[in-house]
Amino acid sequence: MSILSFLFYGILILLILSLFSSFLFIVQQETAFIIERMGKFHSIRYAGLNFKIPIIDHIVGKLTLKIQQLDLLVDTKTKDNVFVKVKISVQFKVIKKKVYEAFYKLDNSHAQITSYIFDVVRAEVPKMRLDDVFERKDHIALVVKGELEGSMLDYGFSIIKALVTDLDPDEQVKQAMNRINTAEREKVAAEYQAEAERIKIVAKAKAEAESKKLQGKGTADQRREIARGILESVEVLNNVGINSQEASALIVVTQHYDTLQSMGEGCNTNLILLPNSPGSASEMLNNMITSFNISNQIGETLKKKNNSKKNKS
Repeated sequence: MSILSFLFYGILILLILSLFSSFLFIVQQETAFIIERMGKFHSIRYAGLNFKIPIIDHIVGKLTLKIQQLDLLVDTKTKDNVFVKVKISVQFKVIKKKVYEAFYKLDNSHAQITSYIFDVVRAEVPKMRLDDVFERKDHIALVVKGELEGSMLDYGFSIIKALVTDLDPDEQVKQAMNRINTAEREKVAAEYQAEAERIKIVAKAKAEAESKKLQGKGTADQRREIARGILESVEVLNNVGINSQEASALIVVTQHYDTLQSMGEGCNTNLILLPNSPGSASEMLNNMITSFNISNQIGETLKKKNNSKKNKS
């Protein structure tokens, strides 16, 4: 085969391919092509191999049928005059049965959706205080979605979801909020610390009260045993002809000398008990007996007076 024949067949193949390409075209999945015939809308072609008449039919545009997402940052002001940036994410798609409206009724769908979002957010957020904006993000998203659904449906668009993804107040406001949160946490910590201290004090007071109670009980038991011992000693002395007053005085003198003995056993004691002369014991005994006698006389006198008053009455 000569070179001229090779060139001829090559040119022929190219002409055939170009002829077929002018008749046939391929539409990708989830895509719609808009066909106009002689400048007038003719048809919409979907995924697969499609046919058109060369020169007469023209592909004037295509629309994706996939879900699209539009992210916007809206500057607005709350009811308590705090400037805040609201980040909105809107997911939308072209309705397959309304490709014509989506292509011919809107020149720029993103700009139209953006205008609606700005209008809704700037009308809704100024009704709320800053704390309410944070708490009611879902409410704002629902209002945006509802407004867009009613407006964009006539243009062939379906609103899938609207989300408030972020709220960014002014920097000074954020610092003030952080200070408030810090103060609240410190307040709670102080309350817990005070409660812990109170529990410690109550527990300590209970422990001390229990200790005093046990100590008092021990002292009472000790005195009870001492009294019982004194009573037994008095009974023994009575049996040998010593009356109760003399016996009590004798016991006190005995305890006095027992105390001196215990003090003397300590080699480093600096305590001095006065009086401490040999004659002081006799004097102490006489004073005690005299005191007991006087006490008994006073007691008898008081009894007689009380009895006489009762008899007169």
